[in-house]
Amino acid sequence: MITRLLYLARHGEQEDAATESPEAGLSERGRRQARLLGERLRGRSFAAVHHGPLRRAAETAELVAASLPGVPVYATELAGDHLPHDTEPAGLPPAYAKFLGQFSPAERVDGPRVTAAAVRRFAGPAADGADGAEPVRELVVTHSFLIAWLVRHALDAPERRWLGVNQHNAGLTVIRYGPAAPPNLIAFNDVAHLPPELRGTGLPPDYLV
Repeated sequence: MITRLLYLARHGEQEDAATESPEAGLSERGRRQARLLGERLRGRSFAAVHHGPLRRAAETAELVAASLPGVPVYATELAGDHLPHDTEPAGLPPAYAKFLGQFSPAERVDGPRVTAAAVRRFAGPAADGADGAEPVRELVVTHSFLIAWLVRHALDAPERRWLGVNQHNAGLTVIRYGPAAPPNLIAFNDVAHLPPELRGTGLPPDYLV
């Protein structure tokens, strides 16, 4: 077992962001965000880039991977846009309870199942390699829910605390999984590669500071 450095990036801004269409690709602003994220990661040695199946994630991964020549790129349902946990709404703020109420019974079963598989795949040391080897770096281009869940998981926080953990488009989070230590949240929602005009979460303006 050797250390895994898991790089997590939310996809760039999508076209018609207000509609949340699963078929929407990146806006021009989102493409700029993705290219700058690629420039930020250029020169690092990655074992792979993984991305969810939705178009906005696939396009982000393609643009980032252009700065990572020779790194294989894989589409995986594990990096998709799923409800990570069937969170009980009782006792939550009304806005959270309303948000959770929009998910169907099937989404409440399938989302946590896929998310648990993503944790098994990504949230731990890498299985291959000798002691003392260089860490395995993997990049997962995904969506806000999975990043929130993996951050919550790394911090061993209560399950409902994935709610309210929001990321900027093309924001970068890095978690270190060593073979003999708890997970280490190295960076969260890092947008140093984005100029102020390209930073945004897709949340209403009154959510931001």
